[in-house]
Amino acid sequence: MAPDDTKRAYRNDLLLASTMVAAGIVMAGVALMQLSSRSPVMAQATQPLQASPPSTQDNAPAESKPGGERPTTPAPEPARPDTQAQTQGVKAALPPAPAEKMAPPIDQK
Repeated sequence: MAPDDTKRAYRNDLLLASTMVAAGIVMAGVALMQLSSRSPVMAQATQPLQASPPSTQDNAPAESKPGGERPTTPAPEPARPDTQAQTQGVKAALPPAPAEKMAPPIDQK
């Protein structure tokens, strides 16, 4: 290459690089102007908590007293299945697979 060609290539590269830097600065300035011009609006994800109305039911838990047992109203019931479920036992979640879809037995070594 001749020295004139290298100067021309260098000049073109420098012009392209400076144009790209100037475009980046302009884009950053436009973005900053848009950010400063907008009014900051915050979205609220959930509704603010509201005080629940006082309950008028009589089955509210009793007041706790220090050193005493833990009062509960009504008394908790244990989780027991009904008698019919106990006599039937556990049912299979899925029906048995058809014979053609079952694998052959594994040979013992």
